[in-house]
Amino acid sequence: MSELKPRKDLLDIESLSLEEIEYVLENAVPFKQLFQRSVKKVPTLRGKTVLNLFYEPSTRTSSSFEVAANRMSADVTNFTVSASSIVKGESLLDTIETLQAMRSDYIVIRHKAAGVPGIVAQHTRASVLNAGDGYHAHPTQALLDAMTFREVYPDFAGRKVAIVGDILHSRVARSTSTLFHKLGIEVGVLGPGSLIPEGRHDFMTRFRTWDEVFDWGPDAVYLLRVQMERQEGQFFPSIAEYHKMYGMNSDRLVRMRELGAYLMHPGPVNRGVEVTDEAMGYEKSLISTQVENGIAVRMAVLHWLKPETQKD
Repeated sequence: MSELKPRKDLLDIESLSLEEIEYVLENAVPFKQLFQRSVKKVPTLRGKTVLNLFYEPSTRTSSSFEVAANRMSADVTNFTVSASSIVKGESLLDTIETLQAMRSDYIVIRHKAAGVPGIVAQHTRASVLNAGDGYHAHPTQALLDAMTFREVYPDFAGRKVAIVGDILHSRVARSTSTLFHKLGIEVGVLGPGSLIPEGRHDFMTRFRTWDEVFDWGPDAVYLLRVQMERQEGQFFPSIAEYHKMYGMNSDRLVRMRELGAYLMHPGPVNRGVEVTDEAMGYEKSLISTQVENGIAVRMAVLHWLKPETQKD
């Protein structure tokens, strides 16, 4: 694997240089090749500890980080926030002090408030990995999306991806669109007007209908989950109406096949909302590949980051 100066934390996509992005994507490939073969573990992080600190429910991301750390021979602790002193009123800084006393090497954190991983990073010597903070960022999701897209389109230049759904509440949309733009991929968005933020990214093309999306000719369509738990108010008439207007149904699947476009989704999938059962079986779906690549990317990130306690 090629070498690049490590950084302490991974908090967002905006701060990553193109060289750093390419480094992670490049080094994720041999990690994926390792676990696709009989080699399920490497000793890279033997003797190191990884703490998963999730203030929000997560299955895919938390388990992906856990599997990645285990495959690198790290010791993993899953911190159950609902059963901790946090629900008793312990402040974030008190929690950080407690975590610091545990002398973890890596802290993987998800929080409903934007910026919390950055605060934790400032007050701990451990490497902090942002596993999602509010509407702000989800950097490893963006990196695994880029890895997945590169596997089917090795040359990014001039490729197009349409992101469809709840853009407003999606940290995935923010991080993935930013990363794709950095890599030279054109990005367009489609969704209810109430769920498309004005002026977030000037580089994204705004579409009003699926016909406009298909006429644009995307190489992939990236469906987003409707995040009802983040919506304070009603942003569209009903789930049925949302599916009718923006869901991937059989008619739109025909257009996808005509274009030869791939289908992506960060999960978990709401069947019957953003996607039908038929679309889930689409032969050019990359959803399962995204899950697999999530482990490889997170292994590459853990390999790259270096806690202050390890500095020479």
